[in-house]
Amino acid sequence: MPDRLNEDTLADLPDRVRRPAYDRRAVKTGIVHLGVGAFHRAHQAVYTDDVLAQDPQWGIVAASLRSSDTYDALQPQDGLYTLSVRSREGEALRVVGSISRIIVAPRATDHLLDAMADPRTRIVTLTVTEKGYCHDPATGTLNEAHPDIVHDLAYPRTPRSAPGFIIEALRRRRAARVPPFTVLTCDNLPSNGRTVKRVLTRFAELVDPELGRFVANEVSCPSTMVDRIVPATGDQDRERIGEALGVEDAWPVVTEPFTQWVIEDRFPQGRPAWEKAGAEFVSDVEPYEHMKLRLLNGSHSTLAYLGYLSGYETVADTMADPAFVRLIEGLMAEEVTPTLHMPPGADLASYKRALIERFRNPALKHRTWQIAMDGSQKLPQRLLGTVRDRLRNGASIARLSLGVAAWMRYVTGIDEKGAPIDVRDPMAARLRELADWAGGSAENLASMLFAVREIFGDDLPKDPRFTGAVTANLAHLYEKGTKRTVSEFKPD
Repeated sequence: MPDRLNEDTLADLPDRVRRPAYDRRAVKTGIVHLGVGAFHRAHQAVYTDDVLAQDPQWGIVAASLRSSDTYDALQPQDGLYTLSVRSREGEALRVVGSISRIIVAPRATDHLLDAMADPRTRIVTLTVTEKGYCHDPATGTLNEAHPDIVHDLAYPRTPRSAPGFIIEALRRRRAARVPPFTVLTCDNLPSNGRTVKRVLTRFAELVDPELGRFVANEVSCPSTMVDRIVPATGDQDRERIGEALGVEDAWPVVTEPFTQWVIEDRFPQGRPAWEKAGAEFVSDVEPYEHMKLRLLNGSHSTLAYLGYLSGYETVADTMADPAFVRLIEGLMAEEVTPTLHMPPGADLASYKRALIERFRNPALKHRTWQIAMDGSQKLPQRLLGTVRDRLRNGASIARLSLGVAAWMRYVTGIDEKGAPIDVRDPMAARLRELADWAGGSAENLASMLFAVREIFGDDLPKDPRFTGAVTANLAHLYEKGTKRTVSEFKPD
């Protein structure tokens, strides 16, 4: 049995493996992170790792709100893990040390709240995915009927949800006359800072109207745009990285060379100098957010549903098919780009070219099934916002509607060969029930899914330009099959 990656084995790693350039014993906690998944460990934790040598007050206490998997893997490793950056040219390895402690919230609720309430904690960051905010994706407001919200309002001192933890920690800080921390979301929500502020304020109002006013007036929630492709780590990754290290790493993280972080600079209690690690601080994140959500995420979701239904396991496999390249290039150029309003100097052409190369990266095994998860939460911001802008201007939604139709076909839970699809979505059971009632009819399925207002709102189901285009594309997927539909696709 090989030794495990940890503080004791760090010095013995091969020279080609980059290690933390600071004394971890000198690092103090300044950030509590909620949602310690692969994306955080490949993105924000790396930016923080890059600045700790100059400013050791920004170490991270990371929490999982559900599973103990990350804790179980990294606790024996003293929080250390390997970042693998893979490209056509090869693989670069570094060990990241910015996470000093990991907490499993259901096991240690008070420990997490204590860390968040500690005056030394000045920022709480989040990567809890779209569904973790317990909000209505169509309206961006708190879902007051969400089971975790119902629980947290009844038992606010023992929360389960991210909003519940944040508001209880802020209540404790306020009672102790400690200034509030900054809440920094790094998830793909539209106007993510404002959306989180709206969700938190409403939750706080329901707990206590005075607390609601405090959150509304005193808590800063900057908007951000984050961009890095991070596939799920597989056993082959662990074996390959373990051989290169000479020790076992139970949970390395694999990513691409590209990384981007655009942040609204509103941190009343201070922040790390993330700009020294390549982050960009701006006064208005929204143009960058739209660029990323619509070009990268919208294309990714379209590729995921169409690619999976075509039998392609990964995005790179899908992009090896020229018909998919044509579709995605057309989606970006013809339907998404006209809806974007970028500041002077932003090079959209280069960004789009880079996206195509990133999607084609054969070293990243980014599964279409993984990207397809939680579509009910992702569709409104990734595709439907663009759809609304295009319809407002009387423009074509041919490719966008094909992406929506592919999502509808995917959530039936049965693929084109009659095999089951493992649909991972908070609304999976409801969507499958609607699909079963539709009985294989594209028209019936589209009509039933349009009625899910949490996804489509009240406006789109009433617009025949949208419903007609999606229903027609869904019929093509059923009649011709997905691969042929994409191959023969001709926009309006």
